[in-house]
Amino acid sequence: MTNQFDFRTEIDGREATVEALSSLAFAGFAHFTAMQVRDGAVRGLDLHLARLHRASVEFFGQALSDDLVRERIRNVLQDAPSAVSVTATMYSRSGEFTPTGVDNDPAVLVRTAPSFDGPEGPLRLTVVQHERPFPTIKHVGEASKTQYLRRAVENGFDDAVFVDSHGHVSEATIWNIVFWDGKAVVWPKAALLPGVTMGIIRRQLAILGITQRAEQITLARLADMKGAALMNSWTPGVAVNGFDAVSVPSSATLIEILKEAYAREPLVAI
Repeated sequence: MTNQFDFRTEIDGREATVEALSSLAFAGFAHFTAMQVRDGAVRGLDLHLARLHRASVEFFGQALSDDLVRERIRNVLQDAPSAVSVTATMYSRSGEFTPTGVDNDPAVLVRTAPSFDGPEGPLRLTVVQHERPFPTIKHVGEASKTQYLRRAVENGFDDAVFVDSHGHVSEATIWNIVFWDGKAVVWPKAALLPGVTMGIIRRQLAILGITQRAEQITLARLADMKGAALMNSWTPGVAVNGFDAVSVPSSATLIEILKEAYAREPLVAI
């Protein structure tokens, strides 16, 4: 059951007005981070803040302080349910298609929505050659990802996974992807968005002493894998059992490893 606070939206710490939101309808020069908040705390808070800082410097030449970002998120969480999704978006006040920004860029929009744990899986993915612009930034306005997702579903798949111009697997539409070769966790070596959940799992695997490595993964290599999974802010691991006509075992071992690593990450109060 949801309530009115599930959809609270604020801009710079104040309730967003219709006028303010209408000006953002076609504003695509922005970046964001998405998180699952539980009782006012989140896993990987340092990674979320670092993501926003790096992308703001890249896009706007400057960034808000971590303390201010945390204050904006705390403000929107007032009276929110104990489990809630939060998205923090940084955008230019002068909009897109403008030669320069303004001195007080970026503005910050923070909104809440009902929590979500992701799909059950296993999922079947169709393979698409696609390379995201600014791949290391979680930016808005990527119509291609929605288009590929919808075409995948129309063709009987659950989602799409991308390969680059060299034929190397990189990421899925809104997911990082990871593999299991029977002995080690294998991350794709390609231009991709380093997700927060991915960062959490990588550092916790290192603490656990579980072998992991990055590898350039071709379509031919997929048939050798003993498991595959997707991850994002919703879930640390949902199994993948197929890539077009190539089947991959649904590995309970991989999912268990990913979930254990994620669970070890402490919740940090925002």
